[in-house]
Amino acid sequence: MNNDLSAAEAARLLNVSLPTLYAYVSRGLLASVSHGASRRKRYPREDVLRLAARKNDAKRGGQTAVAAMHWGLPVLETQISHILDGRLLYRGCDATALAESATLEATAGLLWDDGLNDYFQQEIPVLRQGLAGAPDAAPLARAMCAMAMLSSMPVSADMLHSGPALMRLLAAALLSTAPSALPLHLQLARAWQADVEQTELLRAALVLLADHELNASTFAVRCVASTGASLPAALMAGLAALSGGRHGGGSAAARRMLTQALAAPDAGAAIVAYYQTIAPEFAGFGHPLYPGGDPRAVYLLERLSALSPGHPHLAAILAVCAAAGQLLDARPNADLALAAMELAFGWPEGAGMSVFALARSAGWIAHAAEQAASAALIRPRARYVGRHQSD
Repeated sequence: MNNDLSAAEAARLLNVSLPTLYAYVSRGLLASVSHGASRRKRYPREDVLRLAARKNDAKRGGQTAVAAMHWGLPVLETQISHILDGRLLYRGCDATALAESATLEATAGLLWDDGLNDYFQQEIPVLRQGLAGAPDAAPLARAMCAMAMLSSMPVSADMLHSGPALMRLLAAALLSTAPSALPLHLQLARAWQADVEQTELLRAALVLLADHELNASTFAVRCVASTGASLPAALMAGLAALSGGRHGGGSAAARRMLTQALAAPDAGAAIVAYYQTIAPEFAGFGHPLYPGGDPRAVYLLERLSALSPGHPHLAAILAVCAAAGQLLDARPNADLALAAMELAFGWPEGAGMSVFALARSAGWIAHAAEQAASAALIRPRARYVGRHQSD
């Protein structure tokens, strides 16, 4: 079947005049093809529809390329998660509702195939020699080392494509422990000697952080997966992106603020001074996608608040959180909640980053599989703004 459109049909789909349609062709925005012996041109339907989508994006966002790549319009289609009206949804399910009782394993199954299979019945993977990395290295560095080694080792295809095995190996590398079949939140709790209440918070935090639409690390994962690289290689890209201060480093930055404010004679002055050196959205406050407040932070901080009567140190931390929010006139984000949990319960420094990395690996695996299934290479074009050689 010939899906090419006539000029009139193409112009109608694009909602432009015929002269404008011809101008699109002359500017290279749209291709035209000859129609047999006739002199009239035809226009590939897919090309017309793609251009129509770009035009609609431009109307909503102002500048197509700039807006799309900077907290703007979607640049990839997905069935995995989205943010709508201040809510984070996993395949249409509210993440905060899931956090009431779901595990990370169940959430991973939802993200991977809408919960059709229980993937975590697989056997425990074997941690190969040297795969845990240097024991003295930071958890994220150990995790990146493990994924890098897996991506280059002659391991079985099952291992390279097994989400549960890779998540268990990731947990082992982050915690410097042997792989375990224990639920992932219990593995964290055991390593950090968390009590029952803290363990429940860990479970909820893992669920809430399992995916977050097309953030920087997820985009990196999808780019690598689109090349046909292995799943460990794609996860390594996600971990590398997460290591940046403007992404996964937010909980560490928020912890520094809390520590300095708690130690200062004037907590308010310490908070103001701290945020003169770093943007609040990279250190616990504000999120461009949640103008009304980050629901993940709301959920976790409310549960921390319920525990505070029996924990004076936690109450002091939450008081600093509230004071910072008032001084900044900003609402907390998930990084602040992770920092407050880490500091209040005496977990190892960097525990918040480990929670983030382990949780988000579930979403990364879902996005890598979705991207691989599309068989499309992610290759955006650049808009050149440098100098041109004069004649």
